[in-house]
Amino acid sequence: QVQLVESGGGLVQAGGSLRLSCAASGRTFSRYAMAWFRQTTGKEREFVAAIRSNGGNTYYADSVKGRFTISRDNAKNTVYLQMNSLKPEDTDVYYCAAGWSASDSANEYRSWGQGTQVTVSS
Repeated sequence: QVQLVESGGGLVQAGGSLRLSCAASGRTFSRYAMAWFRQTTGKEREFVAAIRSNGGNTYYADSVKGRFTISRDNAKNTVYLQMNSLKPEDTDVYYCAAGWSASDSANEYRSWGQGTQVTVSS
């Protein structure tokens, strides 16, 4: 399994931007599809975005399409989530995940980071 560590969360005003990073350990990062999910305590983990292992295809939840961009740098073992035009409803803990296929189902991912808090004030 790959170890994942997120960073880049914080407090931002509505309309602002943040970039999340997820650094992976190990030499097999480039084989994994990567994804971002978000979760509020007491709610199910919600799919945000996913990217295939070679970065050739990306997928987004309708709620973030056009505002968020997922990308990866396999040379740096890192996946990113650029978040623009942030809204208060984007407030959540954001998790990155690694799996064998780029899916919107959390069950498809075998490795998870510890999460990073994103708070958007109105």
